[in-house]
Amino acid sequence: MLRIGRSRRPASRDTSTSLRVGIDLGGTKTEGAVMDAGGKILFRERRPTPAAQGYEAILRNIHDIVQHLEAQAGARCSVGVGTPGAVSTRTGTLKNSNTICLIGKPIRDDLEKSLDRPVRIANDANCFALSEATDGAGKGEPVVFGVIMGTGVGGGIVINGQLIEGLQHIAGEWGHNRLEADGPKCYCGRKGCVETFLSGPGLARDYVAHGGKTGFDAEAIVTAASQGEATAEAAMQRYLDRFGRALAVVINILDPHVIVLGGGMSNLKRLYTEGREHVARHVFNDELRTKILPNVHGDSSGVRGAAQLWPADHGLL
Repeated sequence: MLRIGRSRRPASRDTSTSLRVGIDLGGTKTEGAVMDAGGKILFRERRPTPAAQGYEAILRNIHDIVQHLEAQAGARCSVGVGTPGAVSTRTGTLKNSNTICLIGKPIRDDLEKSLDRPVRIANDANCFALSEATDGAGKGEPVVFGVIMGTGVGGGIVINGQLIEGLQHIAGEWGHNRLEADGPKCYCGRKGCVETFLSGPGLARDYVAHGGKTGFDAEAIVTAASQGEATAEAAMQRYLDRFGRALAVVINILDPHVIVLGGGMSNLKRLYTEGREHVARHVFNDELRTKILPNVHGDSSGVRGAAQLWPADHGLL
């Protein structure tokens, strides 16, 4: 059992406690930031995620980042954490995480004991969606679907400013809808998930499977396609078609006002032109009115959304 001393309350220069710490726990890096009531980031810290050292090392890392940020802020803050995966409503432990050492661990309970306060936790894609809906590309829109397409594929739903996690905390997980029954095996154990096609590694796998050069990542494939390489362009056409079919399913069910794209693949400009055309072909309507937009906050969306799990007027802790 992890034994970490409880956080000492810093000598506070600001007793309003409107300050919020957000933690974006990634597979390779952990970022923390202090946000004020107006959404401005005051302090920021990034450290490697010690995943190879195991669960307890990850908890210690988060604990130390929070303490360091609070020392800089001179105030005790609320803490929100964005994680890969989600907390099970049945067991209270983390599930569906691609950081394997976190699976089955009571991360919220352990952080609350370590930090001596309530901690709010949400899936990292949910934090992205909340950030972009609050003061990003989806600001002011009633229904926002935030999409992550990077090393994996995920999503989050925000309706009238409220994050929707669902009964089982899997709302928005379009990345694990089956797109093609005979597709490649996904880490989740199923085959043909959206993630196996629309993630960066998914594009690279598909490119090689159809005769492309080994060692090319998604960025290299996009560049090769722009330079006229036929195999790369064919891979891009398959990618755009799958993007259209997969996202149309979400629109047919949720009918959001705006879809905000994030993750490394969101930098692909063709998604907002050709990709949108592919979506329109599969939506159950005579036109596609849904906006498909790039994110505003970039890599900061995760840590911002984690902080925004608490309202600005959360009160004294």
